[in-house]
Amino acid sequence: MMAFGLIALIAGAASALMFASIVSGALISLVLFYLAPLPLMVAAIGWGPLCASLGGIAAAIGLGALFGLPYCIAFAVTVALPAWWLGHLVLLSRQVGPVTPDAATEPAAGPELEWYPVGRILLWIARFAALTTIAALLTLGTDADTIIGTLRRGLMRILRATDPQASGEADQFVDALVRIAPAAATIVAMMTLTLNLWLSARVTATSGRLRRPWPDLMTAELPPMTLVALCIALAFCFTGGLLAIVAQITTAALMMGYALTGFAVLHTLTLALKSRTFWLGSTYAVVVVFGWPVIAMVILGLADAVFGFRERFLRSRQPPPLPTP
Repeated sequence: MMAFGLIALIAGAASALMFASIVSGALISLVLFYLAPLPLMVAAIGWGPLCASLGGIAAAIGLGALFGLPYCIAFAVTVALPAWWLGHLVLLSRQVGPVTPDAATEPAAGPELEWYPVGRILLWIARFAALTTIAALLTLGTDADTIIGTLRRGLMRILRATDPQASGEADQFVDALVRIAPAAATIVAMMTLTLNLWLSARVTATSGRLRRPWPDLMTAELPPMTLVALCIALAFCFTGGLLAIVAQITTAALMMGYALTGFAVLHTLTLALKSRTFWLGSTYAVVVVFGWPVIAMVILGLADAVFGFRERFLRSRQPPPLPTP
């Protein structure tokens, strides 16, 4: 029990230090800030969600005592809560078959377990990305004009500090940045949460602490109703005001979810290619370097959700049934 508590405190302290490093202003602190959920996720997957919850509570209290209540709340919402809940979902399973012996002389076989689907975990990551972005924007104001005005003043202050001779073209550039800032922040939150969860699962698998089989990521797909939610969010993007900002954030999170499933579709459809590694590596490189080609992955994920490309491809690769005598 003492070892369990010590692991929780170490994970919480590591996450808190990485989260608080942002106050230093150093460039490396930005990387540490985005990786802050990683220690708690490792604790949640390797030692159970209770370990992550104890470490997260201790870290939030420590940050609140040192830096004030806003840091405590921000850490709890953006780091501790996602790490605890996503770690819980990774280990969530249910029995799908009865416990039966393999043979009369053999001991009873273990129950067949169905683990929480990867696609639903992706949907939860999208929810957390949207939640954290909305919570961050609400600290700037409670209406759209106040939020946009605060963002614009902050960006103009940064721009004038780097270029005191900023002209009218800079104002247009800042206005464009302000419009896309909520969606961009959501995409960053989505990708960092996904990366943290993947890294934590890899760390626990390498150390032998992962208590579930490694999932087949090529089968990841979002629930069918996600497409309906995306269409509704897209419609509300054109309403204006705070509702439109929330809808844009939700749309960005769900589209990134479909982009990740698009990569899963790409991995599946290239199974028959001899130069598969080259094409996959080139695709990842282009997306990382340029960014905007991720739109193709979004389209591929949406097309698979509508037309079922993966299912058709895998069905075509199955051997034909044996003829009946």
